[in-house]
Amino acid sequence: MKHFAIRLLAASSVLFALAGTASAHRAWMLPSTFTFSGDSQWVTVDAAISNDLFFPNHHAIDPASVTVTGPDGSVVEIKNAASGEIRAMFDFQMNQQGTYRVSTAGEPFYFASWSEAGERKRWRGTLETLRAEGVDKKPDVQISLSNRRVETYVTLGAPSTEVFAATGKGLEFQPVTHPNDVFTGEPVSFKFLLDGAPASGLEVTVLPGNDRYRDTPGEFKLTTDADGVFTFTPTIPGPYWFTAGSEGETVIDGLPMKVRSSYTATFEALPL
Repeated sequence: MKHFAIRLLAASSVLFALAGTASAHRAWMLPSTFTFSGDSQWVTVDAAISNDLFFPNHHAIDPASVTVTGPDGSVVEIKNAASGEIRAMFDFQMNQQGTYRVSTAGEPFYFASWSEAGERKRWRGTLETLRAEGVDKKPDVQISLSNRRVETYVTLGAPSTEVFAATGKGLEFQPVTHPNDVFTGEPVSFKFLLDGAPASGLEVTVLPGNDRYRDTPGEFKLTTDADGVFTFTPTIPGPYWFTAGSEGETVIDGLPMKVRSSYTATFEALPL
């Protein structure tokens, strides 16, 4: 596949999250603890989509969509996965020192829509099945590509950076400040890449957790600079959530389409 002329059109929070309203549905994964010491530890992760952070009240995230990557890049086995209507949970064991990535990032999905016999048809799948089923030949078909990531990071011992290696696909997170080394009252800088290049001019929404107990959610919006970096200083200790999204256009194997990329993650700010 060849990608041509991906053009950033607008910044918007996509995927499950449209932050900024009281009725927003936000996707999140929250580990039982973000940082551990010792030679080996177990961690439990809750995964859900909800209106309030971090209180499940809408829908579970399927544990089968989650991959845990160890500090050396190996896949860590998920144990005891269970999914209810509004929340899922799973465990994994950390036997290596360093930082682990917990992520829903998988292969991108292709979406298509067209009119047929007076009805609007919708389709979802891979590029190969799109071609094989002749979806690309439908009259007036509109095709889009979606890259979605929901992530969190957990560290055993000293933080490491190997799990942040960029793939060059979609919207990706890079730690100027390590997400497991964040403290209230200290500036935090995070970086976004879009298809491997700095994602400048991207709007990012940051929200402290437990917003259901505040009169106002307390979210704030930031814009990435020319290097794709945004900086803020957390004032409230506890878990945080942030999200960003982009929409552009590209041509893949001769097919013009829209491209939507989103990234959502949780981290923790500890008191000094």
